[in-house]
This record gives sequence, C-alpha cells and structure tokens, in this order.
Amino acid sequence: MKNARKVLALGLSGAMALSLAACGGAGAGAATGENAAGEPVVYRELYASEVETLNYLYTSTTNDYRMCANMVDCLVEYDQYGVMQPALAESWEHNDDYTEWTFHIRPGVMWVDADGNEVAEVTANDWVSAAAWVNDAANNSSNQYMYNGIVKNAEAYFNYTAYQLSLEDGTYTVNADGTVTNADGEAVEPVEEISFDEVGVKAADDYTLVYTMESPCTYFPTVLSYTTYMPVYGPFLEEMGDSFGVDNYSVLYNGPYIMTEFEPQNQRILEKNESYWDKDNVFIDELQFLYNTSASQIAPESFLRGEVDYATLDSSLLSAWLEDPERQNMVSPSRPSVAFSYFFAFNFEPRFDDSLEPDNWLLAVNNENFRQSIRYGLDRVNALSVTDPEEPENLLNNTITPANFTSANGLDYTQYPALQAISDGDSFQEDLALQYKEAAVEELTAAGATFPIQMYMRYNPDTTNWDRECQVIEQQLEGLLGADYIDVVVEAGPSTNFLSTVRRAGDYGFMKCNWGADYADPQTWTDPFAEFDNSYNFMGTDPDNVIGQEPCTNKSAETQALADQYYDLVEAAKAITTDTEARYTAFAEAEAFLIDHAFVIPYSISSEGYVATRLNVFEAQYAPYGMALQSFKFQHLREEPMSMTEYDELYTQWLTDREAAQAAAAE
Repeated sequence: MKNARKVLALGLSGAMALSLAACGGAGAGAATGENAAGEPVVYRELYASEVETLNYLYTSTTNDYRMCANMVDCLVEYDQYGVMQPALAESWEHNDDYTEWTFHIRPGVMWVDADGNEVAEVTANDWVSAAAWVNDAANNSSNQYMYNGIVKNAEAYFNYTAYQLSLEDGTYTVNADGTVTNADGEAVEPVEEISFDEVGVKAADDYTLVYTMESPCTYFPTVLSYTTYMPVYGPFLEEMGDSFGVDNYSVLYNGPYIMTEFEPQNQRILEKNESYWDKDNVFIDELQFLYNTSASQIAPESFLRGEVDYATLDSSLLSAWLEDPERQNMVSPSRPSVAFSYFFAFNFEPRFDDSLEPDNWLLAVNNENFRQSIRYGLDRVNALSVTDPEEPENLLNNTITPANFTSANGLDYTQYPALQAISDGDSFQEDLALQYKEAAVEELTAAGATFPIQMYMRYNPDTTNWDRECQVIEQQLEGLLGADYIDVVVEAGPSTNFLSTVRRAGDYGFMKCNWGADYADPQTWTDPFAEFDNSYNFMGTDPDNVIGQEPCTNKSAETQALADQYYDLVEAAKAITTDTEARYTAFAEAEAFLIDHAFVIPYSISSEGYVATRLNVFEAQYAPYGMALQSFKFQHLREEPMSMTEYDELYTQWLTDREAAQAAAAE
C-alpha cells in the first residue's frame, strides 16, 4: 500500500509562489518584470570562462550548470529557505519501504525551441528518454554515476553497454572458443545482457512517472534537481544525435529562459520564456552574459559605470571601496554556501612535465608523513584572508562535508563521534608539522627522493583571488617547512576548460579542488574519492584509460592498503539504507579516516567574497545541492546595489524565516 501522503501539492505551490513574488527588496521591479520606465528588465554580467556544452545530460561543469538551470526545469525546485517545492512534478508519493517513487507530471508544460516556438508537451516519457541516454555508455555522460546504486538496474545496464562498446571497438576480443580477452590477452568476464526496459524508470502514462530503487532510498527526491534527472524530448534528441547541445538551437527549453543568442567568446543572451508554466515568477526579462578575457579585473569599474549588474571585488579593492563614500554602499558579502566544499587534493596520478619531477612527487605523495606535514603546516585561515580579509574564519571548513549540510535526529552530521574532534579544531599546528617533516625527510631520503620536493600548484586565472591565494600558501608553507624541504611551484592554467585540461588531466601535484553536493545525504561527498571511473584523480586509479592517457603507476602498497580501507568503510556505510543514524555514523567514520590519513585537506565552504550586485540573493532558490542556486527565477533586479547594512538585515531575517519554514515543512 502506497503512502497516501502527497508531498507539497499544487495548492501549497501556488501559495508559496505568491509569497516569493511579494518578497522583492528595495527597488525591486514589478511582477511583470518591467522597470519604472516600463522597459524590459535586463541583467548583465561579464564572464571569461566559456561553457563547454549545452548538453545538460552530459556536462559536469559549473559554467554549464548555470546555463542549464535556467533553460530546463526539474521535477522539483526549492523556495528561498531551502524547502522543496513542486516544479514539473505537481506531487509525488512513495511506497512503504521507499523502493518506489511515483511522480505526477504537471500537464500543459511545453518544450520550445530557441525562437520560442512550441514543439511538444512535456510528458513522463521525457524522463525515460533522458535516463536511456545517460545510462548508455556510448554517450559518456559525466553524470551517469548518479544513477548507480539508486535506480534499479541502471548500473547493470551501463556496464553492459560499456562491455558492448569494448567488443565493437576492438578493446575486447571474442576468441574462437567463446572466451573474451582484452588487448593484453587477459581474460575478461562477459557482462550479462540487460535491456533498458529492465531499468527502474517507467512512464505509467503521459503524466505518471515511476522510479524503482535499487534499494530503499529515503533521500531520492533530493537527487531530482540535478542535471542527470532533467527531462529531454526524445524525438528531438534522436534527431540531433551527437549535435545535441552544441549550440542554442540544438537543445529545447521548458525552463524560465530561452537562450536566443550563443556566440562563444562574445556573448550569451537568455530571454524570458513566454511559454513557461510559471512565468509570473520570472521577474528579470533578459540575462546578458558578455565575454571578456579580463572579466574579473574589469567588472568592478564596469559596475561603477552602470554597464554590468554584478562584480566580484578582489580583496585588494575592498578597502578602497569601503573607504570611498560613493562606493561603500555598493559592497556586500556574497552569501556563504554549503553547496560546495573546497579541499586540497594530493594527486597520485601526476601527468605533468618531467622538469617538475613527477616520479619524485610520487615518492613524496605516497609518504603519509609528507602529506601530514602539509596538512598540519597549512595555515588555512591565513590563506582564506585573501578571499575574506574581514572574517576569514567564517569560511573555514574542517571536514569534507560542510557543517549544516544535513542532520539526523537533531545532530549535525559533522558532529557525529568520528568527526566531532576534527570539526571542532584547526588542523594548523606548527609543532606537529615539523615533527612530520622530520620523519618524512628520513623516510624519503632512504627511498631515494631528492629535496626540495617540487609541489606543483595550478590555478584558474579567471577565478578571483586564486592566484594570490596560491602565492600566500607558497610563502607560508616554504616559510614554515623550509625551502630546502618543499618548493611550491605556482602556475596558471587556462581560463577556458580548466577542469578538463588541468584537474581531469592530472596536470597538477597539489591543488584546491571542489565538489558540489548532488543530494541530501553524506554519500554524495564520497563520490569524488571513488575507487574507479574517477575522472578527477582525487583517489582512484585509471585502469581503463578513461582520461585518454596511459595509466601510471601511482600508489605504493602501503598507500593503496589505506585507500582500500577507506573504500571498505564507504561500502559498509552505503549498505545501511533505512537507519539514518547508523548510516551517518558509518559515513562519518569513513570521512574521518580519509582526513586523518591526509589523503585530502578540508579547506572552506563556498563564497565569492565581497561583491557589488543589484541582485537580492535572499530571494533566490536555496539548496545545498542540485541546480537551485544557479537559477535566476524568483529574483528581482534592484534599482540600487545591495549594501553591507542591508545584507546584514536581510540575512538575519532570512535565518529566522528559514528556521520557521524548515520547521513547518517537517511537520
């Protein structure tokens, strides 16, 4: 018998929409989107890092997400307090053991093309088409992993399609006796055939979508605001083939905006979708993203001239703006977010130039005492002062999973026993760092390492303050540990395609990385450290040459043994499905193990520092996972910039209102 409780039905959705529409800040435009002069409301922003694709079923980059979140709607969305709301699903329910979830699709929602012409109605079949594409290994979706272990048979189907690809391209060979071998002549276990019809995604009818879980999944609705679970119109996807998402005319839209102009390294223009099902809650008529290679540097002056509506303020500019009577009321903090966690990763798969001594780096990074010397020697608060010179400690994150991300039985996940001591302390301890250095020198010298160890740090020059942050870390670590022990080599990467050309390609030794939560469960923070199929190089090996380069010998036997212990702890935690407290306890033990052995150094939560903006961030959707934070829906464009004083007042009120909204939703 199904749970009769319908989640947030249409009537509540309408009431919330009215509430959101009424909460515009000072100077907000009317609900029509027109400004005081009766002209369309236009938001303008500079950018320097180009999108890689508009194929939302494939991409995993933040730049791409920001476009996709405004072009295509999900089954659910969030209000400004982080309470889940109906979007393309009007309501939903689950069976008693959380193994089946049924969603009722909103009728009358239309797919439109880049010219705004209506193409077809959105139906339950569009989520089936999306799932079929994502889980077919031939499409190489970056996000397929989000189905694995969640939707029934999704992983099995993906593995079968991957196996078939290997047979087709000659990677695997079927011998005369029926056995299968790889290119090295090694035996390969055949993968049992499975069709997509066996995957747990079904359209019961045009307006009823049913997901069957691999095992009980209490958090499944929180997965659904991510690109992987966005719908796609199947006939159009088939028509486009490999061209789907290459430009604005090769995708269809059902979200608040249509991309009417797409000129790489020039501009991206998104206009309000007049066929949108909830267009009364879209208050900005046009989004203009204008390309400039020096966007972060010139945006502040462009803001002062009224040419753009948003600019990040480098810390070197902040004092001058705050001391200037004409500019001081244009400055406000960007709201810290737990949607992303930043951490420093050690690369066990270095693929950088021989002049940087990758083999010597491998010796060092496989030595736990060396990693611990960096962990305890890194003054994270000092580094964060580059981003926030006023209160850098507010950005500090001592765990991979941010505090206030999720809780069970009233206890924040980061306060579970295994993580509590880590959460409540600062890893920067000079005496310990020097002790670990001494031990590392002895062991590495015996292993044949040469000093100083070159630690290759990369940064994206388009990211505000990242270069200065690296320089601060270089000076601080070399000053404490000694330039005869470590040589921090700081080098800029490309501003475009940084993720693929630097991080995924393994072209770094030690680097600030980030991960965004995909759903409301601590398991989401284990994904970047998965054992296999890991294109991030944070922990995994590359046995299948997934990033297009020859696999390298990476972890020592000792390091691999520790990594295997971590993987075992994660798998044990995943196996606990319905007992949330026990599940969180187990995941906390796994995360603490990873940190305690210095495989990763937690750093900070997400923040853009201080900004000049005409947006009121407290109107925006809020959730620490998915696409909600990237959407412009519900936001007004203010006549005047947000000030520090106004930000503080709105933030204080938001915290109070959020607590009340979360409590009401839990009833």
